[in-house]
Amino acid sequence: MNIAFAFKNFEPSDHLKKYASRRFEKLGRFLHKSENVEMTVNLSVDKFRHKAEVQIAGDALNLSAAEQSEDMYATVDMILDKLETQIKKHVEKLKEKRRIASPAAETPPTETGGRTIIGEDKFVPKPMFLDEAAMQLEQLYDEHVLVYLDADTSKVNVLYRRKDGNFGLIDAGQ
Repeated sequence: MNIAFAFKNFEPSDHLKKYASRRFEKLGRFLHKSENVEMTVNLSVDKFRHKAEVQIAGDALNLSAAEQSEDMYATVDMILDKLETQIKKHVEKLKEKRRIASPAAETPPTETGGRTIIGEDKFVPKPMFLDEAAMQLEQLYDEHVLVYLDADTSKVNVLYRRKDGNFGLIDAGQ
């Protein structure tokens, strides 16, 4: 991460330069994989107002923040907190995009006898009668199978839609 400082209307002390560069270099830990990041820090003084403006530009990253106070050290700390929050939010968005983009990576496919199981669902069947299950499957146009718990026998049953439009029942046993 490259940091460029610009000072306006005052001559900074060596201590301020070191303090500001140490503080802004700490932002690099949040951008650990981004090497092409440029940070421009503008520090200025207008009468009693100490202003700081920072722009960060890099790979899919464009952040900016501005702060002012009566003390330059406090201004640097306040703008650092602001930028840290923005960077954390940006990193979380990137993580969320990666998580959504690769859902298959969460459950690795398993081989069973030449076939591959890509995913699995956990399901707790609802207790209902056969006619209720038929009505529910009838309402679900895009579903072809309904797994339910038979209210009479307390056994898991499967009701499925046949190619001719009728329903078939798989009874789990006696």
